[in-house]
Amino acid sequence: MPELPEVETVRRTLQSLVVGKTITDVTVTLGRIIRNPDDVNQFIQLLKGQTIHAVDRRAKFLRFVCDDLVLLSHLRMEGRYGVYGAEEPVELHTHVRFHFSDGTELRYKDVRQFGTMDLLPLGEEWKRAPLKDLGIEPLDEAFTFPRFKAILKNRSTKVKPFLLNQSYIVGLGNIYVDESLFAAGIHPERAISSLKKSELERLFHAIRDTLQSAVDLGGSSVKSYVNGQGEMGMFQQQLLVYGKQGQSCMKCGNVIQKTVVGGRGTHFCLKCQRYK
Repeated sequence: MPELPEVETVRRTLQSLVVGKTITDVTVTLGRIIRNPDDVNQFIQLLKGQTIHAVDRRAKFLRFVCDDLVLLSHLRMEGRYGVYGAEEPVELHTHVRFHFSDGTELRYKDVRQFGTMDLLPLGEEWKRAPLKDLGIEPLDEAFTFPRFKAILKNRSTKVKPFLLNQSYIVGLGNIYVDESLFAAGIHPERAISSLKKSELERLFHAIRDTLQSAVDLGGSSVKSYVNGQGEMGMFQQQLLVYGKQGQSCMKCGNVIQKTVVGGRGTHFCLKCQRYK
């Protein structure tokens, strides 16, 4: 699933490709992707004539800001966007096509068909699901160590499932939680209440540094992810534990292990991340 760095990279490429373009029509071939409104024809009619003024991001959601509407798009497992000429062949698994007045199209392709789109009045998106109950952005200036410590205060749950919970800190998925915990030297099954202040500080900086490095490198293409221009991310070349089970740890030489924590495959080095 694309995480914060991948969605941010898609946002940046789409910002340069579709801002200023006016939608003349929309073709939807898989109606269940459209969650709001529940009438696909209404979705199409509302978007006709709308101009895209910005492509923003909140957590793992893309925000296409139009004249008086906002389109929220979640890529889920394998959703991807691309801009094409109207005459170009439509690839298999292309489920939504936004036709522009300049003869180009923004196409949404999703092999797994788990992606979602919500069309809402501009400004209303902050007051209702899916954005209303999301947590803090880890790359925002508001995400400070005191704020991070306050979020984790009096929590007894295991640290990895907590970091995956989007209602506290957004954008962190399996890849970047594993990498951040490794960088901080914290075992993924440690109880948050057992973490010392120094460990919390290391984890705070590891989250920010890991995510920023991933954004700078265009995300991680560990499966099918590409940005809005069809380009792969390069952060997978920097991964130290995720997907490295059975290999030697780059820090200590111990064998990287994989287990299941909170229902998610979890990679760690038992020597570098001792269970204290």
